[in-house]
Amino acid sequence: MFLSPAAADEAALRTAVAKFATVKNFPETEAVVRELAATGDPAVARPLTALSDGDLYFRKADAAVLIGKESGQTVKLADPLTGAEAGTAAKAEVAKVKVNNSLRRAIREALGGLTLSSPDPAARLAAAQTMFKAPDANSIEALDAAILNETVASVKKQLEQARAAAVLVSDLPASEKLAAIAVLEARGDRDALSQLTAVQAKSDGAVKDAATAAINTINSSLALWAAGQNVWYGISLGSVLLLAAIGLAITFGVMGVINMAHGEMVMLGAYTTYVVQEVIRSSAPGLFDWSLAIALPLAFLVAAAVGFAIERGIIRFLYGRPLETLLATWGVSLIIQQAVRTIFGPTNREVGNPSWMSGAFELGQLSITWNRLWILCFALAVFFVLLFVMKRTPWGLQMRAVTANRRMAASMGIRTPWVDALTFALGSGIAGIAGVALSQIDNVSPNLGQGYIIDSFMVVVFGGVGNLWGTLVGALSLGILNKFLEPYAGAVLGKILVLVLIILFIQKRPRGLFALKGRAVEA
Repeated sequence: MFLSPAAADEAALRTAVAKFATVKNFPETEAVVRELAATGDPAVARPLTALSDGDLYFRKADAAVLIGKESGQTVKLADPLTGAEAGTAAKAEVAKVKVNNSLRRAIREALGGLTLSSPDPAARLAAAQTMFKAPDANSIEALDAAILNETVASVKKQLEQARAAAVLVSDLPASEKLAAIAVLEARGDRDALSQLTAVQAKSDGAVKDAATAAINTINSSLALWAAGQNVWYGISLGSVLLLAAIGLAITFGVMGVINMAHGEMVMLGAYTTYVVQEVIRSSAPGLFDWSLAIALPLAFLVAAAVGFAIERGIIRFLYGRPLETLLATWGVSLIIQQAVRTIFGPTNREVGNPSWMSGAFELGQLSITWNRLWILCFALAVFFVLLFVMKRTPWGLQMRAVTANRRMAASMGIRTPWVDALTFALGSGIAGIAGVALSQIDNVSPNLGQGYIIDSFMVVVFGGVGNLWGTLVGALSLGILNKFLEPYAGAVLGKILVLVLIILFIQKRPRGLFALKGRAVEA
């Protein structure tokens, strides 16, 4: 059907294109399409694309076939092979070559076949994928030639799958179709399942039995991949919860403060990212891909400074009074939200994805977006850096000493008020860099933090107050549990069920998964 080793002679191409002016029905038009496709010349892509788009005309006076673009009562004309301008004509002077859906399908197949001989492997792969999704028995010969000449393994595999799909809609013997079914079974995705379902419906005997067996195998495989996809979604959600909760875990663990303004620290980090990107867009657009790297330290400093001010100005006067602390920080959260609304407005703000965080890739039957993958890597990096600070630095040792026994730590010369202040600033700063990550997957608005504060507290309480490993396990566990419940219970009911399960769990283990001894527990 397609392909010739060399490009066809231009005069022969023009002769073939001119036939569009004399066709009387759609089958005749399709015959001309196939004649052009059989030349294998890339130049025929232009008139075929124009025909598919309804932009191919012929001039009534001399039957010249031209590409046209309507503009009012005139049509701007161009050469069908070179695209060179060919003047204009009144609409009454030209007639459009008619096209229907069946003809458009034939054109798509023809265009796919043309690119099988392209020097670009990506173009050949795209052509093979197109021909797989729209199989045509007439393309088998062209596919055989392409498979024979193909040197790139991934492209050759796709060509073989396209050939198998074409075989299944052909009149070839059952033995050929059984081999084709085996190829599609090995592919094992939903496109293959769709092809095999069509074969099963119209076949009988050994072919029908083989198609049924292949469908059952693919369905079983897809069920496992679906579970894997849910696990990935759960891990992705868990990484977001980990970022939002990890700062809360250390402030709650060391200080015993129920900080209802923690979500606003996340929101401040997201707005810092927005400001950084706005400055880059207006002053240095070439640095946009570095915007998140620039925003991270700034978001940390902004949120940490606000957290330090809150601790020094309010919280240090309320230690030992958890209810007053809760109410005070809730009031602070309202003040911060209103301040942000006053400065930036109540509407969502646009924060763009750098190029390296855009798009997705396939891993087997899993679809993984780059932004979620990078957020997972970032969350784990923050976790292990914080773990190092807590376990391997003098400041971390002081923090753990205050957590275990505040009075003894003070008697050993540790300035516990400053440990409290710096710990609160650290937790707030981590929430700020969490806001940088969340700005890539959520709307940046004054209410951003409110969507994560309750989930953050659930993660901290479930994992164990003040225990970083408990926070990690709790975040990933709750993320995965949420994603497995959502398909059956819905998003809202799923969250309610998770909350009920956590309440029941806390009844049995009041200190969470990983109990931590210290002031927060003993109080």
